[in-house]
Amino acid sequence: MKVTILDITPEEEEEIIIKCSALTEDMVRLINQFRQGGAKLTAYQGSGMFFLEPEDVFYFESVDQKVFAYCKSEVYQVKSKLYELLEELPARDFIRVSKSSILNLNKIKRLAPAFGGRYEALLENGERVIISRQYASLLKEKLGV
Repeated sequence: MKVTILDITPEEEEEIIIKCSALTEDMVRLINQFRQGGAKLTAYQGSGMFFLEPEDVFYFESVDQKVFAYCKSEVYQVKSKLYELLEELPARDFIRVSKSSILNLNKIKRLAPAFGGRYEALLENGERVIISRQYASLLKEKLGV
């Protein structure tokens, strides 16, 4: 891949041009990150709005059609759907582990088999997340086990 950076005059508008034979998943994620205007996630708690770094989130969970971001000791609501978050988050760090959860791989302290082909992830903050058997093989592949 070739990257070209050109200096522009102050009156010119900044522009990103992508030339490719096929639009890959990684390129779509990169485009979404540019469109988002930064890597921070907008989250809500009470009447306040917060900006979270993705690496501070341990996992996301969808409950009653609301999505929550679980950090070390705080829980925030995010307005994005899980599939939208998967497009925005770094693919090397986050993975879908069930229909209702996305897990930050960097926050796993221990992984243990659970009943019925599922796995249980113990996170650095002491919380436990169940990995459904549908996503277990993808998780093992991502972790290289």
